[in-house]
Amino acid sequence: MSYFGWGEYVPVAKKREQAQKLIAKLKKKNPNLSPVVIEGKKITTTWWGKAWCDNLTSYQDYANRLPRGSAYVKNGYVVDLQINGGDITAKVNGSDLYDIKIKIDPLDEEKWAKIVKKVANRIGSIAELAEGKFSQELADVFMRKGDGLFPSPRQIHMDCDCPDWAGMCKHLAAVMYGVGNRLDSAPLLFFQMRGIDPSELIKKSVDEKMANLLKNSKKRSKRVIKDADIERLFGI
Repeated sequence: MSYFGWGEYVPVAKKREQAQKLIAKLKKKNPNLSPVVIEGKKITTTWWGKAWCDNLTSYQDYANRLPRGSAYVKNGYVVDLQINGGDITAKVNGSDLYDIKIKIDPLDEEKWAKIVKKVANRIGSIAELAEGKFSQELADVFMRKGDGLFPSPRQIHMDCDCPDWAGMCKHLAAVMYGVGNRLDSAPLLFFQMRGIDPSELIKKSVDEKMANLLKNSKKRSKRVIKDADIERLFGI
């Protein structure tokens, strides 16, 4: 212990080593342990992962707090992250092992219905949706503050048992980044967190296409050959 009650400084390399040892130890007791592993310099690389993090940093409530967790998640300190619908639990290795609980509110049904209507007939499959293969216009619809898919700070309820009284401590910030990273490999988890069914976007698109086909099938084609023309053509 150093002066003023602060813990002794521990180099980053040693903290990483400690985190890896802790993960190995915890896995013996819990084989389902799911640590966040960052490969490379970027925390996220896919549309959904980036969008999650971009949404968080777009709010002033979080913009100045999230960076503190960036190094934590990159260095492997999020030793466990579990996402079960809107309930997120995690363990973060700091000066101690801290337990994290985060609750994401489900998306308002009326807002979801409006989004489904706007997206109708514009996404071909769940695979395209998961891979972020849609227009910038749709991306803007998904990302729109207040009316989009992503939660606002008021819809995210967080708790960490560390002694830091900040609304978002570095442990919580690390977990929030960890969620973004997890969406890279499992983007459909996002829809589970918001309590919505992504197939509704695709079903609406299919329904719209079928309706258009049926509508067009009832129209008389201008290319239909009249009886008199058929007689002249075949000499009947």
